[in-house]
Amino acid sequence: MFRKAIMLLFLGGMMYGCAKVPVTGRRQLNLVSNSEILPLSFDQYAQVLKENKLSDNKEWTAMIKEVGRDIQLAAEQYMRQIGAQDQLEGYDWDFNLIESETVNAWCMPGGKVAFYTGIMPICKTRDGVAVVMGHEVAHAIANHGRERMSQGLVTNLGLGTVGAAMGSNPTLTQQVFMQSVGVGSQLGMLKFSRTHESEADKIGLIFMSIAGYNPKEAPEFWTRMQANAGGDRPPEFMSTHPNPETRIQDLNAAIPEAMKYYKKK
Repeated sequence: MFRKAIMLLFLGGMMYGCAKVPVTGRRQLNLVSNSEILPLSFDQYAQVLKENKLSDNKEWTAMIKEVGRDIQLAAEQYMRQIGAQDQLEGYDWDFNLIESETVNAWCMPGGKVAFYTGIMPICKTRDGVAVVMGHEVAHAIANHGRERMSQGLVTNLGLGTVGAAMGSNPTLTQQVFMQSVGVGSQLGMLKFSRTHESEADKIGLIFMSIAGYNPKEAPEFWTRMQANAGGDRPPEFMSTHPNPETRIQDLNAAIPEAMKYYKKK
């Protein structure tokens, strides 16, 4: 079974290897379409909002929605400029702030974003929110959820389409989806790979710069995040990244490219 899965993964990669991540150009496995994964994503997002309390903090909530809209427009602008706007077909953007001490934020496929109030004091400013928002939106634009679900379908089911997987084993298919988009515990998301996280850092800098937020805030945000973590286990939001010092170095190295897009709001 393992050899079969590896062979299918290889063949799938050969057939669909032309799919590339915007900005970075990395090739990725792409066996799942928006029309297949977005309905699952939207249903799960609605369930999350139903099961959790939205924040009553009007200032923070407005900030999340306003910065979210700015990053959305920046991402859409970038995708039009590179002729890839069709990749956003079916997106239905939404930005919400959930009441929780959890230091986390996420974006599901199709532009469904949630921040937790626990991360807001670390964000501090609109630029800080833009760092996180750009990073999370980048996961969706880079199709990390679709890529992970493609890998999961092949590895766990030996199948390359959601329809076939649902017909074969709907329960396992749902589990693969939940893991692919990062939904895990009651609050928060499962971890993306370090490759995906580092990629989202770089893409996020571009998006926040286009939106008029200063990308130089990114290293400052992660310095605050590191200080917040202290010597204890780091928050889920930063647990899969390289060590904070390496990450901050990588962000500083990427800032000159991001600054080419930056026009102060």
